[in-house]
Amino acid sequence: MPLETTPRRSDATRAAILDAARKRFAEDGFRKATIRAIAADAGIDPSMVMRYYGNKEGLFSAALDVELELPDLAAVDPESFGDVLVRRFLELWEESPGNEILLTLLRSAVTDEAVVERIRQMFVGQVMPVVLRVSDPADAPRRAGLIVTQILGLALCRYVLRLPPVVALTPERIRADIGPTIQRYLISGDR
Repeated sequence: MPLETTPRRSDATRAAILDAARKRFAEDGFRKATIRAIAADAGIDPSMVMRYYGNKEGLFSAALDVELELPDLAAVDPESFGDVLVRRFLELWEESPGNEILLTLLRSAVTDEAVVERIRQMFVGQVMPVVLRVSDPADAPRRAGLIVTQILGLALCRYVLRLPPVVALTPERIRADIGPTIQRYLISGDR
């Protein structure tokens, strides 16, 4: 008799808690978000949050676990590197759950060294390998750093500060304006 692969109730509860936590942390930040509010958003008792995640810090850490799933640029036309990366970052910033996770990371990095370290780990573990595949390894850290400054600057202005001219930009316009800059950071011959 084959084993059934239906999800367990605990998996659904964990998913509901993480979804509620991501939204609450994105809206309220770490300090203002409460376990009680997150539990209410998830439609469960606060003790269940504590059971699965131990405390608010454990929940925050689990809620901010993000895999950027950046494309393998080795499989992309070199003339399209910048466009492909900007497209992927826009997907992350504009679709759930990535948007809540990244917004929380960006807002929290200003005041929380643990979040800063998490962003550094994402940089080293997820952005650097992509850049290393298409750039000179000796220059890859500088190039990856410049890419991140561009992407985080865009994110800050569009999603946190909500500057009207930046918010008004369509994804196509952002790709047209920012893509060539990312492209230059990746493959420009000047050092």
